[in-house]
Amino acid sequence: MDTGVISAAPVRLLVAGMGDALSTWFEARANQASGKATMAGGASTLAALAIARLCYTTLLEDGYKAKVAVEQGVSTKAVENIIEANTYLSGIGFESSGLAAAHAIHNGMTQLEECHHCYHGEKVAFGVLVQLVLENAPQEEIETVLNFCHSVGLPTNLHMLGVKEINKDKLRAVAEAATAEGETIHNMPFVVTAQDVLCAILTAHHLGL
Repeated sequence: MDTGVISAAPVRLLVAGMGDALSTWFEARANQASGKATMAGGASTLAALAIARLCYTTLLEDGYKAKVAVEQGVSTKAVENIIEANTYLSGIGFESSGLAAAHAIHNGMTQLEECHHCYHGEKVAFGVLVQLVLENAPQEEIETVLNFCHSVGLPTNLHMLGVKEINKDKLRAVAEAATAEGETIHNMPFVVTAQDVLCAILTAHHLGL
């Protein structure tokens, strides 16, 4: 990849890539716990989980530094590391481990016209927060993800995704789409209902305000 081209592009593109990559570890972890098949139809491996974990730690270490560099139109080692995380580490991590709730939430969010202007990774980042709520993840972990998102400019609540009014009926449609048959949310290591997702979306929204 030409790091010069990426560094000269709008920073929002790099940040959206980080939002997509952010889900890799959490969805891989969920798939490993549930024992569901990977995207390739096989079983996850220790190597795949290690790559997914490395993707996450690279984002935390270099994400903000890379954002600042690209805002200046320059490429640094941090930018190179984030490009690797956004593409190679995330790509191998999800293909060899699997998707779970975060991407299903993204798919559900397509029901909201207000979110159509948002990039894939921006919606996935919010989906990560929703997945963490579904898992009842430790508050420290949720705060780490929130702080990362705030530092690079990823959305952490529905308002930041363009949803001005919180309408439970509309969000219920999101939840129903996210839990449709065949959705990756069913790769979670526990049963997830549309009501669970609705509650998690509302909770994640308020945690991210």
